[in-house]
Amino acid sequence: MKLYNLKDHNEQVSFAQAVKQGLGSQQGLFFPLELPEFELTDIDAMLEMDFVSRSSKILSAYIGDEIAAHQLAERVKNAFAFPAPVAKVSDDVACLELFHGPTLAFKDFGGRFMAQMLSYVSGADEQITILTATSGDTGAAVAHAFYGMENVRVVILYPQGKISPLQEKLFCTLGGNIETIAVEGDFDACQALVKQAFDDEELKKAIGLNSANSINISRLLAQICYYFEAVAQLPQEQRNQLVVSVPSGNFGDLTAGLLAKSLGLPIKRFIAATNANDTVPRFLGNGEWQPNATVATLSNAMDVSQPNNWPRVEELFRRKTWRLTDLVSGAVSDETTKSTMRELAEIGYISEPHAAIAYRMLRDNLQEGEFGLFLGTAHPAKFKESVDEILGQELPLPKELAERAELPLLSHYLKADFAELRKFLLK
Repeated sequence: MKLYNLKDHNEQVSFAQAVKQGLGSQQGLFFPLELPEFELTDIDAMLEMDFVSRSSKILSAYIGDEIAAHQLAERVKNAFAFPAPVAKVSDDVACLELFHGPTLAFKDFGGRFMAQMLSYVSGADEQITILTATSGDTGAAVAHAFYGMENVRVVILYPQGKISPLQEKLFCTLGGNIETIAVEGDFDACQALVKQAFDDEELKKAIGLNSANSINISRLLAQICYYFEAVAQLPQEQRNQLVVSVPSGNFGDLTAGLLAKSLGLPIKRFIAATNANDTVPRFLGNGEWQPNATVATLSNAMDVSQPNNWPRVEELFRRKTWRLTDLVSGAVSDETTKSTMRELAEIGYISEPHAAIAYRMLRDNLQEGEFGLFLGTAHPAKFKESVDEILGQELPLPKELAERAELPLLSHYLKADFAELRKFLLK
């Protein structure tokens, strides 16, 4: 598999190199040189397969002969050891529940597959430092995926006071090879620090720097697989008129869905749902890329005003000659998010803010005869404080959260200052 740097098309690397390197020069994202496509008959046959077998075939289409099929299948089996069920919400809408993994969020798929790939492509004595920024769920998924892994040090930056207390407990209580830093600032400040680190060649070499954000191609490719899993669970008549709504922050999940469509998965159209951090909806409306300062919202994992994956979305639309104007996008306020969570509860479905935003945009844009699917990206209990308050009920804690809820936080605290971060990484 060859990938090219979106900022320097002359920089081309193998899959293994892209996984180890994370970013290209000038902080450029890697993107597949070939965009494979399955025949319709292949798609039909694949939708009859089990999740792991189908996912191995999808990933093989991108990775090629860099990893032998049986070895890839074994790694996929280790990574995707939990289901992604489609739950009925109403007659014409369902939720793809991506929160049945160990850290109760969709990031488990990408984080665990990346850990499997990195351990495969790295030398036994190669020291690696994973540096990543999180707005909530990435941190936990990456921390648990790499926890206890030899020769891997994980450093996770997150905005102090801007993620839910239970999200924080999930990954800031592990210790060992997992180090967490609460940064004075927002997620964009954390992401900027990570990018500065990747621009520092001396630092990169000294600590074997890598990233586990959705900028890493292995995480992105893993996420394609659950879109196929969703369609496989739908009856034929619903597959033919499928509209998918994606809660969007850094836009990795939407990119993966679009790549699934590019492979031939029958998805009629996508909806990119954001909160008040609405850079993309405004851009699609007026053609001007004008990020505002990031604002804190109920759906904190989507509090991103400069989404990293957007260049990949644009590149895919360009390569496939799709029209960006066909991508529906809109922003949902906190007040509407709350009322939508109550609306869902009234029809018997308990949701959290991110999924509620995707549902709202879906419900408002779904046309007669279409079937809607929205992504449930995190377990409602990860946002227990706000969900309990909004719905006026007490959510029980799943065991994954209950066993960490009382543990002490092991985080360090830093200003949004690269010199301080550099010193910490080199210690």
